[in-house]
Amino acid sequence: MDTSLHKVNTTTETRSNTKMLILFLSISMVLAVMNTTMFNLALPAVSSELHLSPALTSLMVTGYSIIFAIASITYSRLSDIFQIRQLIIIGLTTLSISSFIAFFSHSFAILLIARLIQAAGAGSMPALAIIVINRYVSEQHRGKATSLIMSSVSLAFGLGPVLGGSIVEFMSWKYLFIIPAITIICVPIFAKLLPKEPRGEGKFDSWGAIFIGIASSGLLLAITYHSWTALIIGTILLIAFIIRIRTNNNPFIMPELFHNKGYLLLVVVSVGSYICNFATLFIMPQILFHLYDLNAAESGLIIFPGAILAIVASRKIGKIIDAKGNKGIIKVMPIFVVVSTLLMALILSTSYISILLIYMLLSVSFTSLTTSISNEISRLLPSHQIASGLGLLQLLQFLGGALSVAGVATALTLQANIPLQHAYDNIYWGISFVVLISVVCSILYSKKQRTEN
Repeated sequence: MDTSLHKVNTTTETRSNTKMLILFLSISMVLAVMNTTMFNLALPAVSSELHLSPALTSLMVTGYSIIFAIASITYSRLSDIFQIRQLIIIGLTTLSISSFIAFFSHSFAILLIARLIQAAGAGSMPALAIIVINRYVSEQHRGKATSLIMSSVSLAFGLGPVLGGSIVEFMSWKYLFIIPAITIICVPIFAKLLPKEPRGEGKFDSWGAIFIGIASSGLLLAITYHSWTALIIGTILLIAFIIRIRTNNNPFIMPELFHNKGYLLLVVVSVGSYICNFATLFIMPQILFHLYDLNAAESGLIIFPGAILAIVASRKIGKIIDAKGNKGIIKVMPIFVVVSTLLMALILSTSYISILLIYMLLSVSFTSLTTSISNEISRLLPSHQIASGLGLLQLLQFLGGALSVAGVATALTLQANIPLQHAYDNIYWGISFVVLISVVCSILYSKKQRTEN
């Protein structure tokens, strides 16, 4: 196996290759994740042009979230068997081709299928990018590299509404699909930079993947559409999945992860931050439209500074992680996340400038926290569990985010008879409670680490 990137040496060519690899991982991450948030602003235009019901329109969001989350963990598990190089090429090619299909589509059926295939391709980047860093970047520089990748996620979350709103406002919503199609230019670069690896040992647990895929879909659809049938199917398949991973020699998710208390505490902290960030990105454009009469493009500009600040701060965050480790950030940043949600609940109706400033705090806190947790998990778990552990983390992060969107939508419906300002306040009080659980888990993790050391 070519280990020119894996070995730690000081040659200029190796350092240049590593920097180039991280750069294109970041670009691919931005394009893949941005596709998640960018399309949301086009839903009213898509619904109007194709004459869709609200249920069919929301299916494009829910279906995308489900496939994206499942794809993330699937690619993670496949990386133990197949070359990461091949998996990234397959994922980005799938994203690009499906984007072109969506651009030329003239019916809802083709658009929906293309959108779901997009999710299957885009889901490759969140998990594989972190695994690439853990395999090919030396430990003393891993914090900085991970920080750049995670700040790319924040940039994608912030840039998506700006770009999406502008394209919808001044062009056709179909041009949104040209953006992710650009990922095809990264394929030959990854083919050159990533080494060819030998096939790993073991087999891929297809039935385990099917069981957790259907279980996740059923539970998410049950919450989104209040379907008892989906809940029953999801619960049955979840039980089948638990039995499967306990009895299979090569389980889709290693059951040892569920016995690692430190790992589970980190997962709760991370999922709490994703719930907060996804819910905020879903509800902020509505707050800005209904309370301040801002259009999609203007709302995007309110979100964008937070994303830019996260990028600027990422270099400093990475240096702190490399020099002092992850534990301090994991202990402190959940507090800043909960402060952000409490400020939203208290002053979101004062001015849109206050919302802009609060989201800047939230965005930096979110990026710092998720970077540290990804880096800490790679150090906490044995090497043979890292891909499975990161994959499960990604699955729960994006499912938690999707559930938060469904929960916010339901909360708005239930509060239809009260002023919108109060409804938004109540939602942020609820989000604050969820994030407080993350704060407690971060404190418990810090105490656990002190006890063990």
